[in-house]
Amino acid sequence: MNNFSAFENVITRFTALTKTDFVPEIQLYQANEITPIWQATESWLTHQNIDPPFWAFAWPGGKALARYILDNPKFVRDKKILDFAAGCGIAAIAAAKCRAGYVEVADIDPLAQNACALNAKANHIILDKNSNDVVGQPCEWDIVFCGDVCYEAPMTQHIWPWLKTCAQKGATVIIADPGRSYLPKKELTPICTYDIPTTTELEDCTIRSTVLYQLKM
Repeated sequence: MNNFSAFENVITRFTALTKTDFVPEIQLYQANEITPIWQATESWLTHQNIDPPFWAFAWPGGKALARYILDNPKFVRDKKILDFAAGCGIAAIAAAKCRAGYVEVADIDPLAQNACALNAKANHIILDKNSNDVVGQPCEWDIVFCGDVCYEAPMTQHIWPWLKTCAQKGATVIIADPGRSYLPKKELTPICTYDIPTTTELEDCTIRSTVLYQLKM
């Protein structure tokens, strides 16, 4: 079995295609509970040197981005979009549904890349490009969407200079953050806030207030 088939088998075996709460217009392959998929995939993921299955859940940041896009379709129409650290690809799917001109997802986890492809197919969406690590690449997008990317200091330190460069080159960089500790708020302008339903398995509460910000140029 090749890697693509193996990844697809893991995704479809341990998740179910369901509507997404807060964004019911979009279906995703989602795990019902975090513990079973973590346990079931732990040894396989470790053997493959792959990160835990963050792609199996619609996190508050992604939901907030998708809700904003679907409610403001003109914002993305005919634009070149990057869903950065895409996870399940929910923001990219929303952008494609709103007739973005070009939609690219990027995630360093190959399982997440496969999840994005499967989720796009389930929503009758075609992704223009499915990328791995784009940090450091020249900015070729009109809008860069980032859902919940500042959850660790090393991650923030790695991506922030590149995101600032994208903004300086003229891209609109939108970051959805549910209150993570490492977000450089002084460099951001708030756009709107959503109260996103979540579970205590994923978060320490059942509602996570999530703010959409634009990175200042």
